[in-house]
Amino acid sequence: MAASKGEAGEKPGEEPSEPHNLIELIETIEAIETPSGKLRFDAVLEAIGRRSFGPLLLLAGFVTLAPVISGIPGVPSLMGMFTFLVCAQLLLGRRTFWLPAWLRNRQLSSAKVHKGLGWMRKPSRMIDRLVYHRISFMTGDLAIRLIAVASFVLAIAMPPMELVPLTVNIAGVALTLFGLAIMARDGLLSILGFLVTGISLFTMIYNLL
Repeated sequence: MAASKGEAGEKPGEEPSEPHNLIELIETIEAIETPSGKLRFDAVLEAIGRRSFGPLLLLAGFVTLAPVISGIPGVPSLMGMFTFLVCAQLLLGRRTFWLPAWLRNRQLSSAKVHKGLGWMRKPSRMIDRLVYHRISFMTGDLAIRLIAVASFVLAIAMPPMELVPLTVNIAGVALTLFGLAIMARDGLLSILGFLVTGISLFTMIYNLL
């Protein structure tokens, strides 16, 4: 598994191998070197790859869901903008996702990131054991576009969600389910993702009205 740019066995200019489950995503992020004590978002993108919708959606959901990381002010809105841009480009038919420099250059404390990842290791292992290929039509081309639309709506809702406790984390669950569904072709996770999306939006609207 390629964990960082320039790792042995990875050729220059070659897209790194993408993570296939939650544990691989955690290990990929943990392997990124941070001598300054800050983890650049662009370094994470380089490690997991920029071409696959599933891993990018999983990253957004995982960061929004993870304890400590999601509690950093502005992180949910940052992940909302990231999700918005990725979903918009998927719906427009782009194969390689572009992100502005100001978003790619954002940094987080590597200590807080690693602490949050540590909290997620045990539940991630349990979840990975339950994921497998099923209900394939819910991860087909049409389903992926519907997932992009649902994730797009969640992305728009994330800034106001920061005003309502736990709704951002619920949105993170939905994005994580969608990302895993696409990567593992697990249609059941896709269905659950749509249900959780509805719950998070309803909870936000109910509490803000």
